[in-house]
Amino acid sequence: MKRYAIAAALIAALPFAASAADGINYNYVQGGYVATRTDAGNADGWGLSGSVAVHPNFHLFADYANQKIDHTSVDFDQWRVGAGYNRAISDRTDFVGKVAYEKLDAGAGINADGYSAEAGVRSMMTPRIEGYAMLGYQDGNDFEGDAYGRLGAAVKFNQNWGAAAEVKIVNGGDTQWFVGPRLTW
Repeated sequence: MKRYAIAAALIAALPFAASAADGINYNYVQGGYVATRTDAGNADGWGLSGSVAVHPNFHLFADYANQKIDHTSVDFDQWRVGAGYNRAISDRTDFVGKVAYEKLDAGAGINADGYSAEAGVRSMMTPRIEGYAMLGYQDGNDFEGDAYGRLGAAVKFNQNWGAAAEVKIVNGGDTQWFVGPRLTW
């Protein structure tokens, strides 16, 4: 009976047995320049984001950005918090799935909140260059749902320091950009 219980426990743990692919790290913080380009107008400012692995296959993440709309005195805060699942699908590539709560606050009672879900791959293209591609969907009570794609890369200068860049292209052509330094531990 004990053998069956042990075998059942091992089989149940199989989906969680894999860790991140070689070189991919889910413990980082990064900050830098952010910009949003839309048909309605453009904005830019600064942002911070980070991720912490809480298990070999699960991580928590958060993003925050503050941007000012061009040629106005209006600024807005945008943030999201969520959880992700990662599983190595090759020696250098992870499948990644994420879900998040998102909020936008422009002051004066102008705000929106909702959720997003995305999935894609994160891969070590060379020992120092990592890239990722995600497809996602965001929706909420205060805005119409949209599909989006997110592409990003990070260059590692050494074990802890690097630079990251990302572009998010929302259905309809709106884009969001990020570029800045990354600290990994």
